[in-house]
Parts: sequence; structure tokens; C-alpha cells
Amino acid sequence: MIFTYEESVNKYGSKFLLKKAVEREEIFQLEKGVYSDKKYASEEEIIASKYPKAIFTLDSAFYHYNLTDVIPEKHYLATDRNASKIPDKRVVQIFEYSEILTLGLTTYLSNGVEINIYNKERLLVELLRHKTKLPFDYYKEVLLNYREIISELDIRTIQDYVYAVPKSSMIMETLHLEVL
Repeated sequence: MIFTYEESVNKYGSKFLLKKAVEREEIFQLEKGVYSDKKYASEEEIIASKYPKAIFTLDSAFYHYNLTDVIPEKHYLATDRNASKIPDKRVVQIFEYSEILTLGLTTYLSNGVEINIYNKERLLVELLRHKTKLPFDYYKEVLLNYREIISELDIRTIQDYVYAVPKSSMIMETLHLEVL
């Protein structure tokens, strides 16, 4: 399980006792401000614990849902438009409107860390919204994988999401032409 610096200090009682626990390997410092009861943790877990309000999206989420076999080089996180810039070089930050940030938000547990991620319906909308920013082959691969699972998705929910985001008419047209 991953802990923040504050949680770790509270658990051990003081900064000094935390430092001693790290030396005794009762707890491990994975990076600045991130501690774990295991020696190793995935980068995804570390990112999720460092940025608990961020939501995994686009390439990161496509890979998680097996919509692509391309391992993302960076973690794609959606945050509020007014959020501070994430200074982590491992992260690509997508600034999203406050009204639609949590639309389609779901969570899953990864080794004791709760990961925020968009559901498949919202990700389809994100794929169509960011179509021009994605490499063509990558876009087509994800789109073809969506076509294979379209019967598992809630079409009404997808349409609701489309009408909630900017450029809804263009996205709806693309949805009907390329997916349905």
C-alpha cells in the first residue's frame, strides 16, 4: 500500500521515527513524499497517489481497458482547468472544464491504491474529441477495438456525454459515421 509523507509521519509518530523506519526497511521511500509497505510499486500507483484528484484518460486509459497494445510512454491525466500544472515529466496533463471533469468517472483498486479513470463510454467521447491530436494509425486501432465492443457499451450514456462536451455536433456526426 502507498502512503503520503503526512500519512507516514502520522503512522510512525514523527519525522525522526519515520526516518528510522525507512532505515530498518519497515517502510520504503519510493520517491519524495511517497512511501510504501512494499519495496516496489508500479509507476501508475505512484502517480495515482501523488495526484489523487487527477483522472487517467486517453492513452493511459485505452491501454488499461485493452483498447490498444501500445504501452503509453507517459501517464495521461485529466485535471480541472483551474488546477495547478503538474510538474512531473512522466505526466501529460489534460485540462478539462469543471462541469465535465467527473463525467464518466469510475475507480478501480490497484494494489491498495484507488485509481481514478474514465469509463469506456467517456473514453470513446474523448477519442472522438481528440481525433486530430492522435496519430492516425493509433486512432484507427482504438476505434476498431471500440467497434468490436460497441454492443457492450451504453449508447444512451455515450450520447449524453457527447451533448455535455464542447463541439457536440461534430463529435455526434463522427460517432455515427465511424463507430455505430
